[in-house]
Amino acid sequence: MIHSTDVAIIGAGPVGLFAVFECGMLGFRAHVIDALDAIGGQCSALYPEKPIYDIPGYPRISGGDLVARLEEQAAPLRPVYHLGQRVETLERLEPAAAKDGRRFRLTTSKGTVIEAGAVIIAAGAGAFGPNRPPLAGIDAYEGQPEGGGVQYLVRRAEAYRDRSVVIAGGGDSAVDWALALHGIARQIFFVHRRDQFRAAPDNVAKLRALNGNGIEIVVPFQLAALEGDGAALQAVQVTSLDGAGRCLPADALLAFFGLKSDLGPIAGWGIELERHHLPVSPATCQTTAPGIFAIGDVAAYPGKLKLILTGFAEAAAAAHAIFPLLRDGQALHFEYSTTRGAPGI
Repeated sequence: MIHSTDVAIIGAGPVGLFAVFECGMLGFRAHVIDALDAIGGQCSALYPEKPIYDIPGYPRISGGDLVARLEEQAAPLRPVYHLGQRVETLERLEPAAAKDGRRFRLTTSKGTVIEAGAVIIAAGAGAFGPNRPPLAGIDAYEGQPEGGGVQYLVRRAEAYRDRSVVIAGGGDSAVDWALALHGIARQIFFVHRRDQFRAAPDNVAKLRALNGNGIEIVVPFQLAALEGDGAALQAVQVTSLDGAGRCLPADALLAFFGLKSDLGPIAGWGIELERHHLPVSPATCQTTAPGIFAIGDVAAYPGKLKLILTGFAEAAAAAHAIFPLLRDGQALHFEYSTTRGAPGI
């Protein structure tokens, strides 16, 4: 079966979801493809409970709630989601094969075929995964229920109630979750290889103020080994730079050493790449391949700010640039949403 649509959107993170809405405002249907099994991208997979403070109109909103609001906003436009699969090939159709203006054919890892008039790549940093600490036997403790074992993200803070938790890392994620789990976890050991952190200074100050009060900052130490029976983690061994060792009782290890990302098949689609990003025209967000657009973190241009709200603006710019492509050069008579309303609402 070949699906046919106006716009194919690669990536179901916040920016991809808002692109569904912006395309729908111009009368275009969208199919959305994502390698994850659920919509929301990193907001859902990495920090669903973490607060975000720079979304207009929301003084504070969690990643999970933001995704829920965007899904609700897009729902009347009836997007079709193809989840748990990634786009393996993207080919431009010959004019004779491009029926009804469908210029592109996308094939996914599950064999789904989608033909579309335009393509928006909202793939963030591409497929991503955690940087795993090189600890012997770590695989036995990965994939365990949240609240125990080795975890690389926190979906539910409540899962760590009354648990002894080791948090390793020195960036924003490590510091933020140490603060968020304070008062929930019984004890938090914060392990870092030096007494300087890469996190926001205000949060670092809060972390230091809690040292000795439910949180113990263990520096300069690094992870050395895991102790347990293979089913349940019992302790984490750490060593200092001069060889001194400690054994920290632990029900769970939260390892925040950043993410490794891979653009995967995108790199082979004939689109110009620049340091694992797709250069675009700031006015239209079109890549070097006509009809293919990039928005969000994967898009690059001078002065680009990697913010969710920047991606939202890029989604609108791309949708408007697509209009004349799918309407045979017809000029777009722009109207504000307060004037025309929104389809299905």
